[in-house]
Amino acid sequence: MRTFDYIIPPEYDGVRLEQYLRSVHGYSGRILIRLKKSPDYVQLNGVHARVVDPIHSGDRLRILLEDIPRTPPNPDLAVPVVYEDEDVIVFDKPAHMPVHPSRNHAMDTLGNFFSAYCQRTGQNLVFRPVTRLDADTTGLCLIAKNMLSASKLAGRVEKEYLALVGNGSEPLTDTGTVDAPIARENGDGIRRCVDYENGRRAVTHYQVQGRGPKYTLVRVLTETGRTHQIRVHFAYLGHPLAGDEMYGGDRSDYKVHMLHCRMLHFIHPVTGKDVYLYSKSEIYTNIMNNNSI
Repeated sequence: MRTFDYIIPPEYDGVRLEQYLRSVHGYSGRILIRLKKSPDYVQLNGVHARVVDPIHSGDRLRILLEDIPRTPPNPDLAVPVVYEDEDVIVFDKPAHMPVHPSRNHAMDTLGNFFSAYCQRTGQNLVFRPVTRLDADTTGLCLIAKNMLSASKLAGRVEKEYLALVGNGSEPLTDTGTVDAPIARENGDGIRRCVDYENGRRAVTHYQVQGRGPKYTLVRVLTETGRTHQIRVHFAYLGHPLAGDEMYGGDRSDYKVHMLHCRMLHFIHPVTGKDVYLYSKSEIYTNIMNNNSI
């Protein structure tokens, strides 16, 4: 149960409770519907209230948000926690770990670890990933601890990646932008491709960090969050990620695609403060220090 307490300011005297929650604190329509179905979770000056009731200057409003976990826990998994507070938690996800449970991955996902972690720390939470990574993409993954945080963070997180890409027939420019729409490839459920007729806009910015005889290390920022976006865009440039078998990458040195989410930036959903978080990846540090690009 997460509790939010508010004191109504004078400028909202007489407005409806739901209008105040929506306009001032970013409550979504979905959350307001949940509150309508659970009136005990809305208290005005210590008394149950409806979201359609008027509020007045100086009123004390308390909102309770409750979760019912559904993802089964797996206590045998281990994932580092980079940051945690009452509203969010950030993990440093390893390779070979999907984010969401599925038919083929029922108990080996970040969701399963999250449930086990909550069980161990006495938290009763639903798994709500705000950012998502492919199974073999490593690095920072942001999870919201309640529906309000999830709603306010959706689509508002800046991510920075490191990628190791093949050199290709022509070297990458020092900096560049790929603005190429992405769609499913011939109706395939997994593979994506650049498709200027049917694709959705996708924009990727990059900056070269180091060059070697076989690979190039690049820092990547994404404006959009399409499935496999970075992998598809670099393959489109003729520089597929090292180890990325799906999109033509060289697997002689790496058996998973070399992509790491190294930085997250977001405005905290409750405090309103900027949060910057970083992951220190030993493999990419070793690549740079040993000049083994």
